[in-house]
Amino acid sequence: MPDATRPVHAPADHPAIANAKTGVLLANLGTPDHYSYWPMRRYLGEFLSDRRVIDYSPWKWQPLLQLVILSKRPFTSGKAYKSIWNEEKGESPLMTITRDQTAKLSKALTERYGDQVMVDFCMRYGNPSTRSKVRAMVEAGCTRILFFPLYPQYAGATSATANDQFFRALMEETWQPTARVVEPYFEHPRYIEALATSVERAYGALTSKPEILVVSYHGMPRRYLLQGDPYHCQCQKTTRLLRERLGWDETQITTTFQSVFGPEEWLRPYTVEEVARLAREEGKKRIAVIAPAFSADCIETLEEINEEIRESFEDAGGEAFTYIPCLNDDEAHIGALTEVIAANLKGWVEA
Repeated sequence: MPDATRPVHAPADHPAIANAKTGVLLANLGTPDHYSYWPMRRYLGEFLSDRRVIDYSPWKWQPLLQLVILSKRPFTSGKAYKSIWNEEKGESPLMTITRDQTAKLSKALTERYGDQVMVDFCMRYGNPSTRSKVRAMVEAGCTRILFFPLYPQYAGATSATANDQFFRALMEETWQPTARVVEPYFEHPRYIEALATSVERAYGALTSKPEILVVSYHGMPRRYLLQGDPYHCQCQKTTRLLRERLGWDETQITTTFQSVFGPEEWLRPYTVEEVARLAREEGKKRIAVIAPAFSADCIETLEEINEEIRESFEDAGGEAFTYIPCLNDDEAHIGALTEVIAANLKGWVEA
C-alpha cells in the first residue's frame, strides 16, 4: 500500500491507511483476452448474459445462448478479431487505445492536480475488471472515485450496465469510497469540436470530397427507445450539433445505426443497408463514415464499418469509401475528456 501511515494516537496494531486520493476510473465495453475459441467464448458468454444487453427471460435465452450461440459465434467473432488484432502487443485495438487514452489523461490531470488524482481504466466485460480496479484504487488510498463510462450517448446497454458493475464492486468494499458518475457528454462543446475537427482533417486529405457523411451509431432494439431509453435522441442531437458546427445543410449528413443482432426490429436506418441504398438509389459514389458513439476504435469500427459496411457500399456501385477513425487518443479528444473530468471533480480537488 503506497504512502501508508498509521493514524496518530492509534493502537500499535491499527492497520495502515494510505494518504487520501481521488480516483478517476475510465470504463469501456471490454475485449476478449485472445481471439481463440475459449477466450472468445468466455467474453461473449459474459457479454450476452448481461440482462441490460439481452433482456429476454433467462430460462428461454440461456439454453439458446449456451447450447447454440456460444458453440458457433466464438469462431466467427474470433475470425473478425484476428483480422484487427494488435499482434505486437498481444491485445485488441480497443485495449491498446484505451491504455493510451488513460496515459494521456493521467498526464493531463497530473499537470492540473498534482498527485491528488489517480487515473486508471477498467472494462465492463473481460479484463481488467471493474472489481479489480475499484479494489486497487481503494488500496491506493482513494476515498473518492469518479467513474467515467466512455460512452458519449447514454444507453442502458452501455452506460447503465457499466454503472451497475461499478456499484456492485463498491458493495464489496468494507470502507466504500464516495462515488460520482460522469453524465453523458454527447453535446459537450469540446466533444463536438473534436468530432468536427476530425471530419475537416479527413476531408482535407482527400482529392475528391465525399458527397455525404454517414454518421453511424451502434444500434439497439427499437423497443428500448419506446421504453424510454434516451440513446436515439442523444445520437440525433450529436449529429445535428456536428452538422451545425461544420456549417452543412441536411443533405450532406445522415444518421444511421449498425450492429443489428437478433430477430426483432432495431433503430433504423441500418448502416449496412443505407450505404447500399445511397449508392444504388441516389447515385452517391463517394461517402465517408464516422462513428461518434465509440470513444475508441474497436471491432465494430475497424472490422464492421471498414470491411462489412464498406463492402456493402462498393457492391452497390459505390466507388470511394472513407472511414474517419474514432477520436481515440487524439489531443482534441483528450482535451475534451479532461474538461469533462475537471467539471465533475469540482468540490473534490482543486487545480
